[in-house]
Amino acid sequence: MVFRRRSPPNLARRITNLFLPPGGWRRALTYLRHRASRIPDAPHRIARGLACGILASFTPLFGLHFFLAAALALLIRGNVIAALIGTAAGNPLTFPFIAILSLDLGHLILGTRAEAVPITQIMTAFGQAGDEIFRNVRAMFSADITNWSRLERFFHYVFLPYLVGGLGPGLAAATAGYWISLPALKGYRKLRAARREARACKQAEAAAGEGTEE
Repeated sequence: MVFRRRSPPNLARRITNLFLPPGGWRRALTYLRHRASRIPDAPHRIARGLACGILASFTPLFGLHFFLAAALALLIRGNVIAALIGTAAGNPLTFPFIAILSLDLGHLILGTRAEAVPITQIMTAFGQAGDEIFRNVRAMFSADITNWSRLERFFHYVFLPYLVGGLGPGLAAATAGYWISLPALKGYRKLRAARREARACKQAEAAAGEGTEE
């Protein structure tokens, strides 16, 4: 293929890129900001979409954040593309903080702190739960016996606290994202319009000058 890398990155490089993009996080965030500002839609719809993506990133539905963000955007008439961009609020740098905050708050609300899974084992718990779900789904179509009881502890002491505890911070972050992005998008649109108008005026003046010389 024409645009394929000559030397594809190895596994170690791909993992490193998750935590440190090739151009740095500042460049990555700037790129996302430009992408969001250039979406052909009303600023308030784009801001709603971004808020939906931010809220989705505070949920424990890892692997489904895109789908949840898109569904929320459709529900409140936000921009779906902006919602997908907004999920970048949850990334390898922010997920540890989101997880700790959500789980601590969730255990506090539900009164399950005594049975809390150590924070260092959270990702392992999610991985094991995903493996158990896969095994049970496969068992439905084979002679194996399904056993959902192993997921009970995960649901009550990891998933549910994360979901309950992440709702408040997620709504706060989404609201903040909306009110920050809305005026920024409007200002960017006005700036682009002013630049286009200035460019059109210069072209008109140049054309008028050429006509006068003739």
